[in-house]
Amino acid sequence: MLMQKITPFLWFENQAEAAAKFYTSIFKKSKMLNVARYTEAGAKVSGRPKNSVMTVAFEIAGQKFIALNGGPEFKFNEAISFVVSCKTQKKIDYFWKKLSAGGEGVHCGWLKDKFGVSWQIVPDLLDELMSGDPAKSQWVMQALLQMKKLDIKKLKAAAKRKEQA
Repeated sequence: MLMQKITPFLWFENQAEAAAKFYTSIFKKSKMLNVARYTEAGAKVSGRPKNSVMTVAFEIAGQKFIALNGGPEFKFNEAISFVVSCKTQKKIDYFWKKLSAGGEGVHCGWLKDKFGVSWQIVPDLLDELMSGDPAKSQWVMQALLQMKKLDIKKLKAAAKRKEQA
C-alpha cells in the first residue's frame, strides 16, 4: 500500500466534524477515520474547551484529509481549492448541487461550500478542449467565462466554434 505523502489540513473555526461528515456523505469511497479531542493541556494553550473536537481525520475518495477546530483566526479563500474532475454532465450536476448546498456558485466551475471551502467542478475533457488550437481554446474560454456551473455540451460546441445557446 502506497503511503500518502501530502495530506491537506483544513482549519475550521469549530465545524471540523460537521465538514468531514458533509464531505464523506457526498463522495464515494469516503469515510471518517479518527476524531481527536482537546486535552486539558491542549485546551489551555488553544483556548478551546477541554474534550471538544480538536481534529478529524477523514478520507474523500481515498485521499486523506485532516480538519482542525482552531478558532476564528483564519478563513478559507480561493487561493486554495479542490478540483473534482467529472466524466459526465450528470456527475458535474451532482457534485455542484451537493457541494454548493448552503454555499454559493461562483464562476467558471468554481463554488464555495457552506464552510467557505472552494471547489472546482470540471469535466475531465476540459484540458483537451483548452489545448492545441489557440482559436479553439479562445472559443472554449469565452464559453467558460459565461458559466457558473460548467456545461459539457456548450463547451464542446464552443470547441467546434458553433453558436452558443
